[in-house]
Amino acid sequence: MAPRAAKKKGKTLELVQVRSGICTPENHKRTLKALGFSRLNQKVTRPDNPAIRGMVDTIPHLVRIVSE
Repeated sequence: MAPRAAKKKGKTLELVQVRSGICTPENHKRTLKALGFSRLNQKVTRPDNPAIRGMVDTIPHLVRIVSE
């Protein structure tokens, strides 16, 4: 399955999952899933908007912003 190409209209964030979602509250697990993470050390590209920033601020101990 080929990875999806990110839309290059605005700024994007490249996120990486650095810690597991096991033994975290259910809302943290749902936030990881909503951001598109399915495994550890996975990188995803998301648009830089307040909704995504808020999701990242909810779980800063699980994900890291690699590039802006």
